[in-house]
Amino acid sequence: MSPFLKLALDLGPLLVFFVANSLLGIYGATAAFMVAAIAAIGLGFAVERKISPMPVITAVVVLVFGGLTLWLANDVFIKIKPTILYTIFAAVLLGGLVTGRLYIKNLLGESMRLPDHAWRVLTWRWAAFFLTMAVLNEFVRRSVSTDHWVAFKVWGIFPLTLLFAFAQTPYLMRHQIETDEEKNDK
Repeated sequence: MSPFLKLALDLGPLLVFFVANSLLGIYGATAAFMVAAIAAIGLGFAVERKISPMPVITAVVVLVFGGLTLWLANDVFIKIKPTILYTIFAAVLLGGLVTGRLYIKNLLGESMRLPDHAWRVLTWRWAAFFLTMAVLNEFVRRSVSTDHWVAFKVWGIFPLTLLFAFAQTPYLMRHQIETDEEKNDK
């Protein structure tokens, strides 16, 4: 899958949520977000013929908390969804470290080769980032209006995630293991 299509599938549901919130309010936006999350998985499957675990986990959490939001007519559920999702991601990563599993390596190991100690450091960093984002979401959702929280979710969380990911590049470059093919090309 091209990086642009992957970005569109990752960002698409979020942008649908933002636009729908301005047109329909939080409940209409929540319903649109739920549909868009499922559609993104379907489109991703149509292109790749496989389903990535991260969008599925995200969609399940969106469906559960979005469903609760609509069923109980209480927007707090959709607002705590990022907190729950980021906490789950951090717990899975930290649980993997405890049990000797490097889930980030499983997720990204096809696109880069790193020694296991570098994967462990990267896992700690991402777990800390996810926990920080969970705390930040809780602070913002409790401090601002729903419209401002939606804007933060779209224009704050995603850019912070990209910025954090890009900030890992020097570390990744330092620890990248060259394949025999790459060595022969030099």
